[in-house]
Amino acid sequence: MKPGNVGIIGGTGYTGMELLRILARHPLADARIITSRGEAGKSVTELFPSLTGHCDLLFSDPGSADLKSCDVVFSAAPNGVAMTHARSLCDAGVKFIDLSADFRIKDIVVWEKWYGMTHSCPELLEQAVYGLPEVNRQSIGGASLVANPGCYPTAVQLGYLPLVENGLVELDSLIADAKSGISGAGRNASLGTAFSEASDSFKAYAASGHRHLPEIVQGLQEIAGEPVELVFTPHLLPLIRGIHATLYARLNEKGLSFSVEEMQRIFVDRYNNEPFVHVLPSGAHPDTRSVRGSNNCRMSIHQPQGGKTITVLSVEDNLVKGAAGQAIQNMNLMMGFPEESGLESIALVP
Repeated sequence: MKPGNVGIIGGTGYTGMELLRILARHPLADARIITSRGEAGKSVTELFPSLTGHCDLLFSDPGSADLKSCDVVFSAAPNGVAMTHARSLCDAGVKFIDLSADFRIKDIVVWEKWYGMTHSCPELLEQAVYGLPEVNRQSIGGASLVANPGCYPTAVQLGYLPLVENGLVELDSLIADAKSGISGAGRNASLGTAFSEASDSFKAYAASGHRHLPEIVQGLQEIAGEPVELVFTPHLLPLIRGIHATLYARLNEKGLSFSVEEMQRIFVDRYNNEPFVHVLPSGAHPDTRSVRGSNNCRMSIHQPQGGKTITVLSVEDNLVKGAAGQAIQNMNLMMGFPEESGLESIALVP
């Protein structure tokens, strides 16, 4: 199988570093170009010493980098950057995977409202395939442009998916109570994510509306085929990486006809052949350290007091399954590589 040459736009953040870490052990893909305006000319290992011996690249200026020579290009830059590269790269036959939000939301009005800028190539929104492999695997395989899902949307959608697909819950009262490690805020300096501010503390943020909300709702509505109402509240945890989503849904008449054991079987059957989604035994409580550094999402289901509410616990590493790992998974599908290539890492515990 022919190896793929890979380029990365915006490689100085945590997601860019994770892409390089995973690609360093990928048997069929080689990172050849990585760009950064501010760090052009510097070696990657000067910024990321952990990659010493695994990466000999220098950062290139994005204006002069020959990205069209690559088979696949990832954009790990902030929102608004990928859309300036997408048209030229797709026209050149380069497969493009955007890890920002530029192509996730199909409704341009909704996107511009939540992201506060004008989209420069809205004509590509319909072409872009939403890169959640557990839903869109076949479409991803034939795509030239993939919108990699956000970290929260991955954990939330995977947790709700079996319930929504099977029409078991009321869709007007979903609640997602989600928590993320500080790395989810990115690598730039910020008072709110400084150690002395975030350590030994815990808080909600964007409770009146987070920009991942329309992405989650869009995905669930496409699965359900009808409107979905979701309350989504994110929280900041005093840990470096990891997402824990506690998801609540009220069972409808059909859902109430299933026992919790039967509900467990629905989840197990849905994800039985998914390499990176693990449904735990009944009564389990997954923790974030069990997925740290891996591309896995682990989940369990509960029916508190045997009542009308189903609770799903869903955990992932926000930088891997929630970002770079899922992007590599999408690349594997797009390039015809084995889906698990480069993603076999076992979680780091403790």
